[in-house]
Amino acid sequence: MNVLSLFDGMSCGQIALNRVGIKYDNYFASEIDENAIKITQHNYPNTKQIGNVLSVKGYNLPKIDLLIGGSPCQSFSNAGKGDGFKGESGLFWEFVRILKETKPKYFMLENVKMKKEWEQVITDALGVEPILINSSLLSAQNRERLYWTNIPNIEQPKDKGIKLKDVINTNHKFKPLTKWFFSKWGEKQKIDTLRTIDAEKSFCLTTNKSHSKNYYLNRDRSMARMLERDEVERLQTIPNGYTNCVSKIAAHHAIGNGWTVDVIAHIFKNLKQ
Repeated sequence: MNVLSLFDGMSCGQIALNRVGIKYDNYFASEIDENAIKITQHNYPNTKQIGNVLSVKGYNLPKIDLLIGGSPCQSFSNAGKGDGFKGESGLFWEFVRILKETKPKYFMLENVKMKKEWEQVITDALGVEPILINSSLLSAQNRERLYWTNIPNIEQPKDKGIKLKDVINTNHKFKPLTKWFFSKWGEKQKIDTLRTIDAEKSFCLTTNKSHSKNYYLNRDRSMARMLERDEVERLQTIPNGYTNCVSKIAAHHAIGNGWTVDVIAHIFKNLKQ
């Protein structure tokens, strides 16, 4: 089987295929982020990097059996500019182009929960209805994502009941809420929105290591700490140490931009049918 991955950063799709035992001959990856590529090649050195999606020509590739991708979400996301297909998220049409060029047996596209009118455009273009899956069912992270796929019989995963306390390091020290912390995040009102480390689920991970939602308070809300690299890996159900070949900042960015592996594996297990 030949797999073509578009916008899949550090190859969460490849981890998922291996996790459910799906054999493949070639894994082609179209990615431009240098750190994401470094993480992929460190863990899967046989990955064939084929460059910017704008330069990918499906006709020049071997027969592709599975096409997967997570086109940019920035202009679909509530946290983004909200300019939809006019922004970076317009690269979705490259996925459509390559889908037509490669005519794979199976495909899967991941993206954020978005305005219904944008969702419908994608649905019409791909010809399948999306399924909304929250990563909280299979991890300790609250992360709602839409998945458009023609892989058959995809159902909601069973809730594993994983909580934040199941993935954090209990020996990690908190720091007092000093003037530094308040100056970094501004008014106390913003800090009051942070969760304590014993919350049931984490916030949705972001691409920014220093984002306030990557910080958590202790139980009495008097001290704070940032999630560590291995904790963030576990929130995305990525193997511990998978991102050790890059800096912590680069790792947080790549992980926040990635997929929850166990959700993708849940979808991919139906490839065996």
